Amino acid sequence: MPSFPPVQSVQRALRLLSELNRQRVTSIAELHQRTGLPKPTIVRLLETLISEGFVASDTRLGGYQVTSRVAALSSGFHGAPMVIEAARPWAIDLTRKLKWPAAVAVLHENAVFVRFSTIPDSPVSPFHATINMRLSLISRALGRAYLAYCPKEERQLLVNMLAASPHEEDHPANLPLLVQSLVRTTRHRGFAERDAAAEPSNSGTVAVPIMADGMVLATLGITYFRSAVNRSALLDTLVPAIKEARARIEQSIEAMKTP
Repeated sequence: MPSFPPVQSVQRALRLLSELNRQRVTSIAELHQRTGLPKPTIVRLLETLISEGFVASDTRLGGYQVTSRVAALSSGFHGAPMVIEAARPWAIDLTRKLKWPAAVAVLHENAVFVRFSTIPDSPVSPFHATINMRLSLISRALGRAYLAYCPKEERQLLVNMLAASPHEEDHPANLPLLVQSLVRTTRHRGFAERDAAAEPSNSGTVAVPIMADGMVLATLGITYFRSAVNRSALLDTLVPAIKEARARIEQSIEAMKTP
């Protein structure tokens, strides 16, 4: 529960600014109709927003419109923060349905790192915690999903970085051929799997990329105990569910990008 009641004037200003942002130009009467705010309140809020540079009065078109300064309000909201926010409810829903923990990982240099996990929501998690865990692009499902679906030029850069990595699992002797095989297999299946030789051996992970405009923004994975999920259950239940969650996340990202 909040310590204090919400500040109504701030709520009203945000409501008004959100509505202004949806329209190219709008009048006080239209703002009143869409927000339900009293016209005198709208006028005072508009004057404040104008004085702060977020809104301009366009006398030629007979209304009000936002200025370019509103873009500054989202300057810290892009990339990882946006995809995590979009993925959070769908990852939680995935765990609610399947019980297994889900994770969202984003690229950092030559590996992916877990930035969100539903382990606290899972009654059967193979791990106690994974937030900020580093996962190899070569041996881990969340990393393989990124490597397989990122653009070819980016993949080549990543392979070069992997070859110079201090982590042994990142650069096996046959790295270029292994990457070609991983990309081909993952794309054919439509999902990535953790290397069977990677620890812990009693669990497995499947993962898919979260994409926008041809780029991989993050990867989404589910981890399960191998003894509880056979191949048929994996292909018939877990994989379709994670692909559906991925589609929902990508839809949410598109909605966030739409003014």
